[in-house]
Amino acid sequence: MGDTLAPHLIALDVDGTIVGYDGSLSEAVRLVLDRLAAEGHHLVISTGRALPGALEVVHALGLKRGFVVCSNGSVVVRLDPDLPLGWEMHHVVSFDPRDALEKMHEALPNALFLVEDPDLHRWASGAFPAGELAESDTLDIVDFDELLTKQATRIVMREVNGTAEEFAAAVDSLGLHEVSYSVGWSNWLDIAPDGISKASGLSLVATELGVDHAHTVGAGDGLNDIEMIEWAEHAIVMGQAKDELKVLASVVTDPVDDDGLAVALVDYFDLDESLLDVEGSTNTRP
Repeated sequence: MGDTLAPHLIALDVDGTIVGYDGSLSEAVRLVLDRLAAEGHHLVISTGRALPGALEVVHALGLKRGFVVCSNGSVVVRLDPDLPLGWEMHHVVSFDPRDALEKMHEALPNALFLVEDPDLHRWASGAFPAGELAESDTLDIVDFDELLTKQATRIVMREVNGTAEEFAAAVDSLGLHEVSYSVGWSNWLDIAPDGISKASGLSLVATELGVDHAHTVGAGDGLNDIEMIEWAEHAIVMGQAKDELKVLASVVTDPVDDDGLAVALVDYFDLDESLLDVEGSTNTRP
């Protein structure tokens, strides 16, 4: 355990970490995060979700001030209840997606492609499977060639058919050197501007908050969390994560279905274990 009395930056992945894969938020996790915020720690949502999906969790946790790192680090938002929307864009990084999209389309022509632009609007070559995009009403379906004309904060490639092995082989063949990318759980590839990750966004936030790196905690479960887990001084990896992430952990906690995040935070911050003795869940996705 580190100096847990000092204000810490606690970077939190969303899906599979804060909430279950069905979008449910357990009462234990909510209570533990509420206690840490009350004690002066900085809870920073750090997610691959676009901003609308990240804000669902922000609202579910009652967070009013601070920062949100979304779109895997391409977008950093500052929360402030005095602002008209309750938030403002703090830092946005974008790139020309044409080269990466063309390579991806050549390798997997039947895949779905999505581009998020610097205005947080999202454009896709087709409808994604139900439930995969929490904020699907913000999505415009367009021809693939139109995606090539956009400026992007991130690209998503989703192959609905085919095996995970075939998808991984296709990604390996792309030769993507001018961007950052991570392979998700289910034939899902996230592309961000070169050098951009959750860690780069969190480093910026830590500087803004004046938090020493020794007082950083990160928690995640996916391969897009690798840089964040490597960056954090104390790295919590969920029990259902892949081995590639677990080997980087300071601690491997229980799976999300067993409130692993709450368990690890209670242990590290020496909180009252009675916070874990609750039942029930709430849904973060209305």
